[in-house]
Amino acid sequence: MSAPSFPVRDRVALITGAGRGIGLRLARELHRRGARIAAVDIDESAAAAAAAGLGPRALAVGADVTDRAAMADAVDRVVAEFGRLDVVIANAGIAPEPATLRTMAGRAFDRVVAVNLTGVFNTVRPALDPIVAAGGHVVVVSSCAAFAPGMAGSPYMITKAAVEQLGRALRVELAAVGASAGVAYFGLVDTEMTHDTLDRDPLGRILATMLPWPLNVRISAEHAARVVADGIERRAARTISPAGWQPYALLRGAVNVVLDSRLARDPRVHELIRRVEARGREPLTQSDFRETGGMG
Repeated sequence: MSAPSFPVRDRVALITGAGRGIGLRLARELHRRGARIAAVDIDESAAAAAAAGLGPRALAVGADVTDRAAMADAVDRVVAEFGRLDVVIANAGIAPEPATLRTMAGRAFDRVVAVNLTGVFNTVRPALDPIVAAGGHVVVVSSCAAFAPGMAGSPYMITKAAVEQLGRALRVELAAVGASAGVAYFGLVDTEMTHDTLDRDPLGRILATMLPWPLNVRISAEHAARVVADGIERRAARTISPAGWQPYALLRGAVNVVLDSRLARDPRVHELIRRVEARGREPLTQSDFRETGGMG
C-alpha cells in the first residue's frame, strides 16, 4: 500500500544548513511549491540572506545544530511564528580534513560526530511533538557514503551510516503516531564541500580519479533538492540519487565484501593512504582526552 500524498503547499518546513548548498536549494524548491520556510543555519547572515531571497513566507533562524538548547529554541520560534511545523529536514553536515584514524586528532573526529550525528538528533528531537501534532514528515540526510568504506575520511561515513539508522528507527516510531520519516542518500553533489574535499585538495583529486561508477557521478544541488522535495510529497521512506546507487544500496551486503577486499589489496589505495599520513599526525592534546572521555 503506497503512502498518502503529502503536498507541501501551505505547510511549514524547517531546514538546517539552509544558508548554502543543498539546504539553500531545498528552501527555494519547497518555497516554490508553496511551503513556508524556516531557514536555519549556524551562519545567521547566510540564513537571513536565504530567507530574504524567498520573501515574506520565510523566517531566518541562526542556530548551531550542536547546541541542543539553541535548536529547541529554534523550533519554538518557528512554531510561534507560523503556528505549526509540518516538515523537518536535518540537512546540516560537515566533512573532515583527510586523515586516517591513526593520524587524526580526537577533536576532529568529535566535531564531525557533533554536527553530522548529534546535530541531527538535536534538530529532530524538539520538533517531534509538533510534527506528530501536524501528522508531518521528517527527512534526515544520510549519504551514499554510508554504503562505502571511508578510508581517510571515516568520520563522515561513520556518521552518515548512523544517521541512516536514526532515520529508519524514526520512521517506524512515527508510523505508530500518525507521522512519517525518510532518509535521503546522495552520491557526489556539486557543492563547496565536494569542491573542498575532492577538487581543491591535491590528494582529493587523486582520490577522485580512482572512483569507479557510480561513485564518480555528480549531481547538482538543485537536482538533490528536487529529489528530497518529491520524496517529502510522497512520504518516501528513502530517496537515492543518482540512480546508479540504487542497486549498490540493495546489494551492499554482498558488494561491500568484495569491495573492501579489493581496496585493502589495491596498491594505489595503499599509496594514497601513505600520502595522507605523510601530511603529519595530529598530536594528541589534553583536550582530546577530555572530549572523548579518555583518561589522562
